[in-house]
Amino acid sequence: MTIEILSAVPELLTSPFEHSIMKRAQERGLLTIKVHHLRKWAINKHGQIDDYQYGGGAGMLIMCEPLANAIDELQQEGKFDEIIFVTPDGKRFEQKDANTLSLKNRILLICGHYKGIDQRIRDLYVTQEISIGDYVLSGGELAAAVIIDAIGRIIPGVLNDETSALTDSFQDNLLAPPVYSRPVDFRGSEVPAVLLTGDPKKVDAWRQEQALQRTKERRPDLLEKK
Repeated sequence: MTIEILSAVPELLTSPFEHSIMKRAQERGLLTIKVHHLRKWAINKHGQIDDYQYGGGAGMLIMCEPLANAIDELQQEGKFDEIIFVTPDGKRFEQKDANTLSLKNRILLICGHYKGIDQRIRDLYVTQEISIGDYVLSGGELAAAVIIDAIGRIIPGVLNDETSALTDSFQDNLLAPPVYSRPVDFRGSEVPAVLLTGDPKKVDAWRQEQALQRTKERRPDLLEKK
């Protein structure tokens, strides 16, 4: 799978993909991440990619030409399965979206900056608009990193134990149950006895019960989707 990113500030995306699971995914050849500096397609020698808004108002926005030229050139290597604009007014990103996107071959993420991007790019090129929450960031780079991490970790072969991703929160509209490790007794607080039985059926039943209880208490809205 290949995920490409268009960014006005690509330096913000250096660290997230050079460590841990994302690094391992790339080393194994399971995921390719390409970050493109939008200023490569600037409209003049000064590196201009933004301009004032028509109608006035505070803040600059990214212009049509740099984005259109970038997308057109990148698509000469092959069409993108999805062109995604990361924006606060997009659809809320959920685990099911990560699952679906992980099955694609080639995706482009557009990171907004300043006041965003010209609406005509959204109308002409973008196939999905995604938000990671009801708040505003300085740009789309950190949100893009979140989306890529959520997608990349569930690509088969990325995690050493592929069943790990299947038991994460939200995979079945339930929050994950509590988890425990050594020691059995920590400052008087003990690991639930059922986890020490060695009986997989009893453990699975306990985890399912705990997941349901935790979801009822913390995110009852998820149960309405089941």
